[in-house]
Amino acid sequence: MSEKKTVTLKIKRQEGPQAKPHWEEFHVPYRPYLNVITCLREIQKNPRTFDGRKTTPVAWESSCLEEVCGICTVVINGKVRQACSALVDDYHCNLTLEPMTKFPLVRDLIVNRSSLFESLKRARAWVPIDGTHALGPGPRIAPDEQQEAYHLSRCFTCGCCLEVCPQVNDRSDFIGAMAINQARLFNSHPLGKGIAKERLTALMAAGGIEDCGNAQNCVKACPKEIPLVTSIAEMNLQITQNVFSLLKK
Repeated sequence: MSEKKTVTLKIKRQEGPQAKPHWEEFHVPYRPYLNVITCLREIQKNPRTFDGRKTTPVAWESSCLEEVCGICTVVINGKVRQACSALVDDYHCNLTLEPMTKFPLVRDLIVNRSSLFESLKRARAWVPIDGTHALGPGPRIAPDEQQEAYHLSRCFTCGCCLEVCPQVNDRSDFIGAMAINQARLFNSHPLGKGIAKERLTALMAAGGIEDCGNAQNCVKACPKEIPLVTSIAEMNLQITQNVFSLLKK
């Protein structure tokens, strides 16, 4: 009788930010259409390494299971992506899982992604208006503008673009492509335009758009195929136009 097919997962483990990292290998019974999250759940039920040694459950995060929340983002076989949409068949049942490296480690595959949201604050990535329930319908937006905005709005703060960006490191305050793209989105919004110049000023500050090295890794890594390089170019243009308008005054 032939041996049952198994999925091999080599997982980088670390009990905390100051702990020494180590690797553990797990074998999970194969079945069609397995994704990485399902494999991690199987390990959680019986946390034993491939040689039968009892260990602690692997720490990981997930929520939506449909590539919407972004919190299950990990590095799989050297490439950053969402664990929920990663099928083991695509990796021939041999996977290496590591946490993202551009965010502070919490434990095992969990990282602290709060810097993403701090970047959104720096870029003023919101529509600053209250009481919209009492102001009636908002401004009309042309269909072509809606379509463009839709592509920009698909960002779900997964962190892939920052993980692959060489400018995002512990020596830089670079705000990242994600926040720049969101600034473009809200600068194009009829109500968001009210503080467009504030966003441009924020992107001109230290760690802003000038720190982009134009590696263009971000657009290749984005799971939603957002035109991040185009957004960076557009915001550069808006900043230049804003500077010239200030000089004319």
